[in-house]
Amino acid sequence: MIQNIVLHIVGNKSAEDGLFLSKSPLVLNDDLKEVLNHYFLTPFHSEEYFQLYHDSGLQFNVVYDMVSQIFENQEVSVETSVNLAKHLYEQSVHPKIKGGEFYIVYFNDCMLEGETVDAVGLFKSENKDTFLKVLQQDDNYRLESENGININKLDKGCLIFNSDKAHGFVVSIVDNTNRGIEAQYWIDDFLHVRQRQDNYFNTHALLSSYKKFVTKTLPKEFDVCKADQADLLNKSVQFFKEKDNFDLDEFSQEVIQQPEVIERFQQFKNQYQEDNDIDFPDSFSISETAVKKQARAFKSIIKLDKNFHIYVHGNRSLIEQGEDEKGKFYKVYYKEEN
Repeated sequence: MIQNIVLHIVGNKSAEDGLFLSKSPLVLNDDLKEVLNHYFLTPFHSEEYFQLYHDSGLQFNVVYDMVSQIFENQEVSVETSVNLAKHLYEQSVHPKIKGGEFYIVYFNDCMLEGETVDAVGLFKSENKDTFLKVLQQDDNYRLESENGININKLDKGCLIFNSDKAHGFVVSIVDNTNRGIEAQYWIDDFLHVRQRQDNYFNTHALLSSYKKFVTKTLPKEFDVCKADQADLLNKSVQFFKEKDNFDLDEFSQEVIQQPEVIERFQQFKNQYQEDNDIDFPDSFSISETAVKKQARAFKSIIKLDKNFHIYVHGNRSLIEQGEDEKGKFYKVYYKEEN
């Protein structure tokens, strides 16, 4: 629930839009708090978490410093909110960045992985929608239009939970507006975050590395066809869906099976971690949410010229590959046609 909130208007610095700062927190009744709770909190449903950081040390991350002060005082002061607004203004230099309302909010009793913690929310609204109002005038009605904020469309936001302060807090992020270079100003320049290494991260990273191994490295070094690749991808997703915990040895024996391929995947995994500057363990609890997200990208499709696509969902033994006088072919067995 919202404890207190301060609002500023932050424009585009390069366009000289200006920075308009409030001198006191907003005063809200209970009904308006409920509306704002819906607007601010509803978009946050992902289990992908980040942490604030800085290459020279956490104390140099402006958001970390300001949010730490807010948690110590258990409220958003005007002074700290102004410093955050000024920091955001300094990052708002790309010509495509829109000005808008910047909210700094203190929340009580937020749920994080089964625990109740306080949180600081930073939100920015950049886009306005047109709303119609129906007004009664004597025995008739009339319409008026107004521009306003759609409470079902949060443009940008982050929740910084008062947990794991030593490693940059636990941060959840929403950015529904920008997808180009200008999007970097919110996540990279203003917040300056990196993904938090937890079960979601480990699950996502392992599946990503395995998919790259199967689709890119495996066909170059081993005699595998597209149907074999599809089978390996399907087995990996099924493994993650059925297990609660990941163990590399168990995964290797059940999914990869062939000793020489298992050894090559271990080498690939180590190199993948080094190239991407990450480190995920050989055993961890599996994140169901990460599996669902990754499974959508594990589309096992055999593309045959421009004529046919074969979607492989399982049972590799029902697909045969060959070649005759007409050319290469796949033979597919099935019980019924849907």
